Amino acid sequence: MLAEIWESRRLSNAGPLHQQLESALAEYLGVPYVCLFANGTLALLTALQALRLNGEVITTPYSFVATTHALWWNNIKPVFVDIEPDYCQLDPERIESAITPQTTALLPVHVYGYPAPVAAYQTIADHYGLALIYDAAHAFGVRQQGISVLTHGDLSILSFHATKVFNTFEGGAIICHDQRTKTRIDFLKNFGFSGEIRVVAPGINAKMNEFQAGLGLLQLKHLDAALAARRTLAARYRELLGDIPGISCLHPAEDLDYNEAYFPIFVDAARYGKSRDDLYDHLKSYNYFCRRYFYPLIASFNSYRDLPSASAENLPIAFAKAEQVICLPIYPDLEVEHVENIAAIVRNFARG
Repeated sequence: MLAEIWESRRLSNAGPLHQQLESALAEYLGVPYVCLFANGTLALLTALQALRLNGEVITTPYSFVATTHALWWNNIKPVFVDIEPDYCQLDPERIESAITPQTTALLPVHVYGYPAPVAAYQTIADHYGLALIYDAAHAFGVRQQGISVLTHGDLSILSFHATKVFNTFEGGAIICHDQRTKTRIDFLKNFGFSGEIRVVAPGINAKMNEFQAGLGLLQLKHLDAALAARRTLAARYRELLGDIPGISCLHPAEDLDYNEAYFPIFVDAARYGKSRDDLYDHLKSYNYFCRRYFYPLIASFNSYRDLPSASAENLPIAFAKAEQVICLPIYPDLEVEHVENIAAIVRNFARG
């Protein structure tokens, strides 16, 4: 792959590997157009620009902070709405009460890669004339009833960070549905250039380089095997953890081809007998380093906690879930023995 880059004499600016990866990903994901980016945050920043959004955007507090930061960097006011308790998705039943004359869009997240209630969101967006952008950073390759979750909404954003199921070390993409939108996005991510000397928009430098694209093409060859390994590990976790009082897991629906991007469990301290942080520290003492993801809640950060929509009274479920969640280790090379050890530690700690 490196030899190809040297021979092409192209290191950036939509080189041959960049173009190959866009085409390969569009085919693999079952989407019309893929616009590659240097990282997922730049992709989200550009998506908001591409749709010319302003005013207020309704979003979830239960996400990685980049979701909300992208709004702030575009001078858009985030309005937080609480999540539903089953899969931690932005609750569609609470959205309409948060809509004001300044609302221009919805920005939900496919949390942990599980599909959000897309039909309900689309109905709301259509009724109120709102744009709909999905933060799909976790949802690479996820299909429901055989259809990619990336086909919903106006735009979907992917992350190819090193922690994701498909990665280019750093990287990301916007999924769009027509050539005109792709052309505008491609201008915006390359300083607004539409030719050698013509600038048509105030763009930024968000291009994916050829090294990243080359890595992505190599990763794609092994992705199905990696996803199969993740599914085996996740099934074993669910088998071993499913009957522990106070420990709950998420379960994919039967019609879902899920990527097992993360394996979150939720600790009900009253039933389990120990708090989430007690268990987190206990696992760490065995050199199992988990992640409290998403914690703290975005609404509790200094930048956002003074927003009226950020109050704990407005977001009771999101604040509760943020205090309960632990994402257990899961990656293709993880040995099943470690899954079994972790499950045994979780089970035995409740008895201690």
